[in-house]
Amino acid sequence: MLTSVIVCVVALALFWMAAFTLWWQMHAWRTPETLAATRFEQPSGEGALSFSLLVPARHEQAVLEHTVTRLLESTHGGFEVLVIVGHDDPETAEVAAKVAATAPDRVRVIVDTHEKKNKPKALNTALPHCRGEVVGVFDAEDQVHPELLSHVDHAFRATGADVVQGGVQLINFHSSWYSLRNCLEYFFWFRSRLHLHAEKGFIPLGGNTVFVRTGVLREAGGWDPECLAEDCDLGVRLSSKGKRVVVAYDSEMVTREETPGTLMSLLKQRTRWNQGFLQVYRKRDWRQLPTVAQRMLARYTLMTPFFQAFTGIIIPLNVAVALVLDVPAGVAVVTFLPAVTMLVTFMFEIVGLHDFGTQYGLRVRLVHYLKLVLGGPFYQLLLAGAAVRAVWREQRGRGDWELTRHVGAHLTREDVAS
Repeated sequence: MLTSVIVCVVALALFWMAAFTLWWQMHAWRTPETLAATRFEQPSGEGALSFSLLVPARHEQAVLEHTVTRLLESTHGGFEVLVIVGHDDPETAEVAAKVAATAPDRVRVIVDTHEKKNKPKALNTALPHCRGEVVGVFDAEDQVHPELLSHVDHAFRATGADVVQGGVQLINFHSSWYSLRNCLEYFFWFRSRLHLHAEKGFIPLGGNTVFVRTGVLREAGGWDPECLAEDCDLGVRLSSKGKRVVVAYDSEMVTREETPGTLMSLLKQRTRWNQGFLQVYRKRDWRQLPTVAQRMLARYTLMTPFFQAFTGIIIPLNVAVALVLDVPAGVAVVTFLPAVTMLVTFMFEIVGLHDFGTQYGLRVRLVHYLKLVLGGPFYQLLLAGAAVRAVWREQRGRGDWELTRHVGAHLTREDVAS
């Protein structure tokens, strides 16, 4: 009897978590009006705001020049680019100096002299040097649309926002079985889920293509220099202070990026993110949110990586238990509820992959759909491993920044040639 009760409770909890996650993923597609509202409005008139664009770069000599060159192609008139390099990274510093020499009125190189390097420390180093009214953050491998700043400028002025979060999209879905799932995760996160968070008044910001009014950012003290998810932390702190965040995703305007090149790189990246979420949860800034619903959403969101890892492992085990153990028929039916939700999720992912390919003009073949479905359980195991590793590192006091290498796998031949 006790075994049956435990199996039912676990199954119902898993079903609820899987259904809740699926609902979040589908948020933007609820109605045509909801989907249309997630896009940038067309800019009207001349841009009125000035931007300071921060590009932290560490061992990014392979991709940095292309990124800054693309930023310099912006159609917006008022912007500067601050490239942040480490004092111990001469290769990247050489590339930064080279590109700065081509546009000395637009590009400045800021040197980060911290002994222990990480992204938030680099960003904080550059913050006092920002002259623009809005600070924007990009990664060193980003491919940015020339009209993005004009759209962001309009979004600030039209909505009165304190923060504008633009879309980020991994593109090289064909590189490996896991890169396909990685790309689709970004598609659902930036295309749908972040819009729901903004609507509810609590949002963990994305790592780049995020724009914050300079005064608001300085008032908040910049980024937490010890947090491994400085973007999430900043979003939580600004949400807790009631700052208005606007999210916009447009396939034309998204910032394009590449997936990690190896499974180990992906594991380390997810470990860093998970550990960062755990750090933000333990800081408890989210407890300052004004409503119970927001605090519950924050608690669930910050623990989501661990819930995902848990469900990915437990659902198959729960089904196996129902098949092996002698349990009542009703209990067996309940244990299969999470599996039904997983099946619906797979179907939604298939539709999402087709939509992703259509929006970006990418050819999605039958083999990609097969990789998507067959790779699901293995991807969940990877997420589970990253979650366990994150907890282990946090308990051991391991807060060093595990850098993700970039090689430009998201760039087309035309991009490389230019």
